[in-house]
Amino acid sequence: MTDVLARQFTNENAAIAHVEASRWPDDVTCPLCGSLSVHRMGGQTQAGYFLCNDCRDKFTCRTGTVMERSHIPIHKWLLAIHLLSASKKGMSAHQLHRMLGVTYKSAWFLAHRIREAMKDDKPTPLGGEGKSVQADETYYGNTSKRAKGYKKGHRHKEQIVALIEPKGKARVVHVKTATAVKVREILVINAHRSSELHTDESPLYTKVGREFAAHKTVEHGTHGAEGFYVGKDGQTTNAVENFFGIFKRGMVGTYHKCEAQHLQRYLTEFEFRFNHRAGLGVNDKMRAETLLKAIEGKRLTYRRPDKTQEQEATR
Repeated sequence: MTDVLARQFTNENAAIAHVEASRWPDDVTCPLCGSLSVHRMGGQTQAGYFLCNDCRDKFTCRTGTVMERSHIPIHKWLLAIHLLSASKKGMSAHQLHRMLGVTYKSAWFLAHRIREAMKDDKPTPLGGEGKSVQADETYYGNTSKRAKGYKKGHRHKEQIVALIEPKGKARVVHVKTATAVKVREILVINAHRSSELHTDESPLYTKVGREFAAHKTVEHGTHGAEGFYVGKDGQTTNAVENFFGIFKRGMVGTYHKCEAQHLQRYLTEFEFRFNHRAGLGVNDKMRAETLLKAIEGKRLTYRRPDKTQEQEATR
């Protein structure tokens, strides 16, 4: 486990050196043109900058990462990355705001930038020949009957589809409506067809199940019928339901509320930690180092478009 009082979390120069070593383990490369012909600048105002001898632009270890144009010190970024990586059920922006000594707005924005870095840009299909993939859907939000806009029924909740490879990785998607067509699209893109598909008795998977090597269901019980957790051939959906359990405990106990437009990023956060969990031989330090290497090329600005851009977008 990484000590939260480690030097890179408390000293800005050590933090900069840590990011530079992670980003450029061999030679410093210009993130703007890719040139290796760069040199470190000196002096009072240019300290910390590199100058590219080819494109003649200046850059730092922040350039081209989620940290670009942020005024939050890098050592606070590193601590936030470690905390979000190590907290199994997440860490709220208010908690980050208190621990890092930044404003709540800055902590919220910082957390969403880190979640953006957690995205897997090159996902590979789950399962394969001789392997199984568990699939299930769940529904989130609109649970309080005291809420002003409460409406009964799953169709008024946010819908989530998850695929889990037992003892492997997960892929979780927020969808507008979990229909058979949408579920099929998610399955055929994210799972090998040579896999066994394990689901509950939901009709969403009946047709697409024929496209896989085998489709085995677990009868959880509906309309008062007796249910089972393990099918006759040993198939279960326990792994995907365990993922949903961790996600919902985190959303209820840590984040409390999430608007629909941000739900996928929270799902990505839980997916990242699940895919880099201790059960796969990844500890907190390794998880944070993996995330630090993923910050490059993932800018997130949340800038509002000006009127000219809005007019062009509506043409």
